This record gives sequence, structure tokens and C-alpha cells, in this order.
Amino acid sequence: MTDPAPFPAQSASVVRLDVPGAEVTHRDVAANGARFHIAEVGDGPLVLLLHGFPQFWWTWRHQLTALAEAGFRAVAMDMRGVGGSDRTPRGYDPANLALDLTGVIRSLGEPDAAVVGHDLGGYLAWTAAAMRPKLVRRLAVVSMPHPRRWRAAMLADVRQSAALSHIWGFQRPWIPERRLTADDGALVARLIQDWSGPSLPDEKALEVYRRAMCIPSTAHCAIEPYRWLVRSLARPDGFQFNRRMKRPVRVPTLHLHGSLDPVIRTRSAAGSGQYVEAPYRWRLFDGLGHFPHEEDPVTFSTELINWLKDPEPDR
Repeated sequence: MTDPAPFPAQSASVVRLDVPGAEVTHRDVAANGARFHIAEVGDGPLVLLLHGFPQFWWTWRHQLTALAEAGFRAVAMDMRGVGGSDRTPRGYDPANLALDLTGVIRSLGEPDAAVVGHDLGGYLAWTAAAMRPKLVRRLAVVSMPHPRRWRAAMLADVRQSAALSHIWGFQRPWIPERRLTADDGALVARLIQDWSGPSLPDEKALEVYRRAMCIPSTAHCAIEPYRWLVRSLARPDGFQFNRRMKRPVRVPTLHLHGSLDPVIRTRSAAGSGQYVEAPYRWRLFDGLGHFPHEEDPVTFSTELINWLKDPEPDR
């Protein structure tokens, strides 16, 4: 196994950004054989925030401030291969990526965390809650069905499979990486715009995501998890993972989804509660797309914080 690709020093300013109204602490923590960049704000019970594609920790900038003001220790991490974290040559299957986030929880000196994941981060949050339930105090998933629902939809729902056409395109070698970084990451901006609802991100935010994707090796590492998800559909390791995910989630779960999400259909996400043997709350945001935490951060943060503070979240 070769050594992880070094993180370019000149790229630190691209990902170690300030958040208006918050004193963000940037640092690196070791977990699961790699180094992960985190952005941390506040004190209190730990809330770990996991980004999706094609973004990095900065997608949670609004929630970091809101959670800290509400009395939580809010930590947004860059997933393996993205942002300021190590770009390892392998290790992008969901079981290993889930161990990354649970390892970060341990490295932060906490017994557990409320884990909040969006998109791919949501897929990994579901996985961690099933695999390492003692480390996940509560689970909040945004714009992502349970892994078994995701698999079923990809195989049986033609419309859902078409909505995830970019993932099928990722199976080609090298071409997807080149497309993502061409023209200074222009495709990243188009994807975020196309997947958002009417409330589109501003040009400054899009520029941040474009620059982050253009850090050397990032595009390849960001695509690798999706290659595993598709290529494993007919492989023994994929069948084994799917069987492991039969294990029910036994922590209170909040499932958040935008009604206009063009990437994950509402019917694909809804129904994931069948894999939760604990209080499960479904919340559909009218008029929002794939990024509800950025499209309407106030409404999203209010929903999340109220649920986190509810001592007895109901079904």
C-alpha cells in the first residue's frame, strides 16, 4: 500500500475558511489510519456533521453557528479524500468510511455523538448507526435513504436510477475526474445549481466548492465511494454489506428531505423508517431541493436543534 497523497500546503486556505459570527477552530485528528480535518465550534454534547458530494465541511457553516449558540459542540469533518483530509489510495467502501467517522468521535474524546449526515454523509451515518450503535447517540439523515432502500431503488426504480445518472457516469475511468476539474470546477457549480430548489446558492459559495474540488486528487477520491456502491451491487462484498445493513438502527432518528430533490426521489427516501427500531421522525421540506441545510438554513437548523433538544422524540 502506498502512502497517502500529501495535502498541498498551498491548498489549506481553500478549505480552512472562517465562518461569519463564529470562532471556528481548525485542526487535524487521527482516526482509522488516516488524518482528518475538522472545523469545530462551541461546547456541550457533540454533534458531528458529515458532508456529501460535491462539497466539503463548509456546507455546514450555518449549522455550526446555530448549534454552538444552542449549547452543542458542533464539529464538521472533511471525509476521507476531500477538503483538508488525507487522500488515501484505497478505503472508500462505506464500512471503512463509517469507521472513519466513529474513529473521529473517539479521537475527540467523546463517548458518543449525534451524527448528522447529508447525501453520501447520510449514507455513512446510517451505516455507522447500524455498525457502531454505542458511538451514535442520535442520527439525523438529510437527502439520503437507508442503504438497503438506496440499493433497492437503484436496481428496481427506473426513475430513481435515471435521477442518479451521474453515479452511473462515475464508473468510467478518469473521464469523470477530468470533467469535475475542467474549467476550474465549472461542473461542480452546475450540479449544485441543478440539484437545488428555487433558492439557488450565490456565486461566492459556488466558487468555494469549485476551488475545493480542484485540489489535486480530490475529484478522484470524491468519486471512489460511488464506484464502490455501483460495482459492488453484483459482488460478494456488496452482498455482505447489504446483509450487514439488515441490522436495525436502535437510536432516535430524524429523516429530513426536500420535496423538490431531483437526485433522491421522495418515494425512495420515505420508508427508511422500517429499518429503525427507535423513535423515527420524517420531515419533508416543501419547496427545497437536495441541499435543504443550505437552501433554508434557518428552518433546517430550527428543526434539527428542536429535535436534538427533545428528550423524547416521538414517531
